[in-house]
Formats: sequence, structure tokens, C-alpha cells
Amino acid sequence: MTYVIAQPCVEVKDKACIDECPVDCIYEGPRMLYIHPDECVDCGACEPVCPVEAIFYEDDLPEQWSAFGAANAEVFETVGSPGGASGADPLGRDHPVVEGAPVLSA
Repeated sequence: MTYVIAQPCVEVKDKACIDECPVDCIYEGPRMLYIHPDECVDCGACEPVCPVEAIFYEDDLPEQWSAFGAANAEVFETVGSPGGASGADPLGRDHPVVEGAPVLSA
């Protein structure tokens, strides 16, 4: 299991989670951030610092955002495992679920 970033992150990308992640597994896409499921060590350091409460343990992902679990994994199918976000380019595009997601109002 891993942590997942869901819809509240769309068009927000606060990046406090990136600063807290000890293994550098949070990557930036055009509209939101993604946690690489093979690089995440399930420490949970990212979850409490997210100002929009967009990060969930995979088993605790709310039903209305369940598609974001697969989206976080599938977005890495083409890029593989770069071994850390800081040495990688931002993702060229978002997962289709994210591309079509509305921005949540505050």
C-alpha cells in the first residue's frame, strides 16, 4: 500500500508535501502532484502538511476520489521509476482522470 494524492490537489500544488517527503517520491504534473507507488515508503510525512487535505493512505481514500488511486499509479507506467523526483523532469502530462477533473472550490 502507499499514499495517494486526490482531487483537492488539482490546480493547487502547494508542494509542502515535497519538502517533507524523505524519499523524494512526489512528482509534479501540470495540474497536480503524484506519489510514485514504488518509491513511497508509507511513512506518512506528507499527509499532515497538505493544506488542502488531498493526501490519503490508499485504503482510506474517499470513495468519491477512488479513481485517483489508479491515476497515481498509472501515470508512472510510461516513465517508470526515475528514483526520485528532484532529479527528474516534471511529468509531461497528467493522467486523464486529472486532466478532466474540476477544481474544487474552497
